[in-house]
Amino acid sequence: MLAWIERRGPSAISRSGPVGRGQPSGMEYRALGRSGLKVSTMTMGTMTFGGKGGFSTLGTTDVEGATRQIDLCVDHGVNLVDTADMYSAGVSEEIVGQATKNHRDDLLLATKCRFPMGDGPNDGGASRQHIVRSCEDSLRRLGVEHIDLYQLHGWDGQTPLEETLEALDTLVRKGKIRYIGCSNYSAWHVMKALGVSERGEYQRFVSQQIHYTLQAREAENELVPVSIDQGLGILVWSPIAGGLLSGKFRRGQDDPETSRHLGEWSEPPVHDRERLYDIVEVAAEIADGHGVSVAQVANAWLLHKPGVTSLVIGARTEEQLADNLGAAELALTSDEVGRLDEVSAMPLLYPYWHQKNTITDRLSPADASLLT
Repeated sequence: MLAWIERRGPSAISRSGPVGRGQPSGMEYRALGRSGLKVSTMTMGTMTFGGKGGFSTLGTTDVEGATRQIDLCVDHGVNLVDTADMYSAGVSEEIVGQATKNHRDDLLLATKCRFPMGDGPNDGGASRQHIVRSCEDSLRRLGVEHIDLYQLHGWDGQTPLEETLEALDTLVRKGKIRYIGCSNYSAWHVMKALGVSERGEYQRFVSQQIHYTLQAREAENELVPVSIDQGLGILVWSPIAGGLLSGKFRRGQDDPETSRHLGEWSEPPVHDRERLYDIVEVAAEIADGHGVSVAQVANAWLLHKPGVTSLVIGARTEEQLADNLGAAELALTSDEVGRLDEVSAMPLLYPYWHQKNTITDRLSPADASLLT
């Protein structure tokens, strides 16, 4: 992490207050990519808001419950709330708009578009038509005049990137959105988009939102290095792997009945259950030493990793949310981070194993994030 801070300069991490009034000093604020925007290392995730349709599996938080959770986050210094138009078919955005109305000076709002919001041929994707319409719909549901971070929720391989990025650029220039990001792209998608932005002089992505946990470290192969190299902030969704790293999944014990993994929800997939148990056991030992939860250790490990800006945390209950927020102040030792690295390590793919064997004398910071 020190190498990452040195590379990005002293502004990469700050303990100054978030947007608006002063807040507790325990929360860190990190620059979102190459932008001047500072965001808290914890972001409030809202997939549990609404509970409409299949999202009822994740949670059914109503406006009253969401307001309490938002208040709790603000009290802990959180300054970014993340949602998406497709969460509960827009209901999550509506609840976010109502639950944050008393904190408009304290909070940044992020949302996403890309997935279908209807049955029509233009009701999904990253076309100019869908992006502009989706942005207007999100502004209305959120009850705001601008969106602070507008993210493409997934790749669209059928729409020219020039069209997509020009539409986002226009929305920025019109004051409808302030920053843009992507989510769930592959590294070559990210690089292609950045190249098109540079060539067309369009607004550039400042961040990408990705899945990255102790249980699933695939992002370290290319998504983390491209973020470090190109100056993108990393927002991590589902940092405790949908509850797999909560401490409730243990070897020799029945899985919790409330687990989403017992149903049809398969994100993230579990390819090696024994490896998961090994990771949880080490995290539990470290947690016991600090008197904290396994979830806090899993979250804190991520905050020690190169390139990570903020963790998008959500919860069914206020107790779970408060526990997750506690990770912002948990400092792991280098030995503890090393133990977690070792137990969760994934085999290097080609060409990375070859690079590790042959070129470690000339590594960039991006290379070093994986190979050292």
